[in-house]
Amino acid sequence: MRRFFVDEIRPIDRSVTIRGAEARHMATVLRMGPGDRIVLMDSAGKRFEAIIKSSSRHEVLVTLEKPVPPASPSPIQITLCQALLKSMAMDYLVQKTSELGVERILLFLSERTVMRLRTNAFSNKLRRWREIARAAATQSDRIKPAEIGPIVSFRELLDQRAGEDEIKVILWEGEDTRDLKSLLRSSPPAERIVGMVGPEGGFSPDEIIAAREAGFVPVSLGRRVLRAETAAITLVALLQYERGDLSLTTT
Repeated sequence: MRRFFVDEIRPIDRSVTIRGAEARHMATVLRMGPGDRIVLMDSAGKRFEAIIKSSSRHEVLVTLEKPVPPASPSPIQITLCQALLKSMAMDYLVQKTSELGVERILLFLSERTVMRLRTNAFSNKLRRWREIARAAATQSDRIKPAEIGPIVSFRELLDQRAGEDEIKVILWEGEDTRDLKSLLRSSPPAERIVGMVGPEGGFSPDEIIAAREAGFVPVSLGRRVLRAETAAITLVALLQYERGDLSLTTT
């Protein structure tokens, strides 16, 4: 059965009305109508089998039938701290890291960030990225979509992570003694891992110094020079491979 996200499922109501883009997609693209069965999910992790009672491009009314066991959670919580990238690159990054199971994406502006957005433009972008994260969660059968936080400065982000009990890594092309694999395999088990990825132009030396002082460990992904969005996706995939759920067994 196809899966769809809604903001909240209230089992006591026994019915849910789906509106907006999700309703249009169901009614006009998927041609779903009365009698079709779906799985409905919300951001709290609740899941229910449901049956469509009525359908139009404006809203789809479904009746809840029975709860569905949730998907297994990832053994690690990955937070991706990402410098703001150009629109298409950010769309792709949000989609793929969400599919890979990143818990949250925290956006920041650094010294070399090229992309700048006005407040209203950023609100529209943030809405779009959250929609992409929801669609990716549906695709990959995640418990809930990745959270995407408001944009902050690089220094504000470092302050937010100060004192947190987590493994913190920052990708840096200037690191030539420590790679991500060796760091993870020499570190004790941890449920929470934070990875920071810079903009298209990379981090400045002063930013690397500040990140070190905040507890971030500079690591390399090897000799290849990757685009920022590719580096972020690779980072999340490697974290899931080494510590997460990109295997049939987890530790």
